[in-house]
Amino acid sequence: MNHTVEDTAVSGTAPPYGYTADKEAYLRRLKRIEGQVRGIARMVSEDSYCIDILTQVAAVNKALHAVSIGLLEEHIGHCVVSAAAESSEAGDAKVKEASDAIARLLR
Repeated sequence: MNHTVEDTAVSGTAPPYGYTADKEAYLRRLKRIEGQVRGIARMVSEDSYCIDILTQVAAVNKALHAVSIGLLEEHIGHCVVSAAAESSEAGDAKVKEASDAIARLLR
């Protein structure tokens, strides 16, 4: 669910961040990921097979990447667009911020 212009008109204010409308969904996903990480720790504790552990690590990485992409989309659609509407300088700063975040994700 994305925040729309109509939502702003009804409430009178925009949410502070693009992900705010989907906050509960993000929190559910992160709690699920947290459970997966605890499961990996349990697997190590129980001397599970290396490849099985690596498979679970890959699943956690994929889930975190999905959260990252969602947050990035929300940031661009809300924060960058709002800043660009404010001024080209503010928009440029938010684009740089998003580019830097993408670079960190790719490292």
